[in-house]
Amino acid sequence: MLHEVLPLESGEELVNPTLHYAVYGRLNAARDNAVLVCHALSGSAQVAEWWPQLFLPGGLLDLERDCVIGINIFGSCYGSTGPQSIDPATGEVYGPTFPLINIRDMVRVEAKLIESLGIARLKLAIGASIGGMQVLEWAILFPERVARAISIGVAPLGAMGLGLNHLQRQAIMLDPAWKGGYYGDGPQPEGGLALARALGIISYKSVPLFEQRFNRKPNRHGEENPWISTSAGQNGRFDVAGYLDHQGEKFNPRFDANSYIAITRTMDTFDPVRGHESPFVAYSRITAHLTLVGISTDWLFPPEDIRSMAAIIRAAGARCDYREMASVHGHDAFLAEPEQLVRLLTPVFE
Repeated sequence: MLHEVLPLESGEELVNPTLHYAVYGRLNAARDNAVLVCHALSGSAQVAEWWPQLFLPGGLLDLERDCVIGINIFGSCYGSTGPQSIDPATGEVYGPTFPLINIRDMVRVEAKLIESLGIARLKLAIGASIGGMQVLEWAILFPERVARAISIGVAPLGAMGLGLNHLQRQAIMLDPAWKGGYYGDGPQPEGGLALARALGIISYKSVPLFEQRFNRKPNRHGEENPWISTSAGQNGRFDVAGYLDHQGEKFNPRFDANSYIAITRTMDTFDPVRGHESPFVAYSRITAHLTLVGISTDWLFPPEDIRSMAAIIRAAGARCDYREMASVHGHDAFLAEPEQLVRLLTPVFE
């Protein structure tokens, strides 16, 4: 817990916020072997649980050599201060009143945590999606504190991504159980959250992947017929519909609707050059060896956007290389094909 008032860029503040973190391995005597791994939207500080392939023999991380740190982001429901936390000003759960947190706010507090662990400089900061946003902000805000930085599948969201995030939040808020966000310990808006997650899943995948997996097949190996009404007067589902419904339903037990809204708003507001005189001024601050990774079929964060950002960063005088995963898995490729990601990034360390 930080025993202080944390001012936010939104003009609001957090009082005595808490960051939940996990550490794998040990710091060496020189304290120069620290690796920060930043998680995606629904991830947690438990890096080894959601990205275990990074720790396998031949992977990017070696616990005999590296001290790996995962930090749960503000707004999450996995330990750090978020909508389910108590607001010290009211003594009540924040719920929908949880303040807007941007990526820069997160990174500033993460830096305080890293400093409290006696780490002056990170050997590496790596993350994907909203985790990659944090990595890029680390490289800009604290250039002297990051040696290498790898940001995967990230650029400021375009209009399509912003629109999809808006619709996901609307799906939650239109659920009768939403109650203005004050559902408390009662039933949360499970239908709305499930629908929001299903919409999110579509944005994380690709057209080729869905065509390959589902095409126009009926659900449950043909047991549900989309062309015939059931006894309830509803049609059966296509396979893709069954998959998306299942993804939404299994998300409910492990996440919170207010957290989902808070974190998607954080993603929306990511803009690493905002507040700087120009992109060149912002990116010229970077001294880390920065690697940006695009994914060939990612339409949420198109690879051409990331490639263009890499070119601007290089033009600003920073060391930045661009690499691209060739995958049908869309934005989720960093989780779906981690072995390929490891192969792609291994040369960065040679």
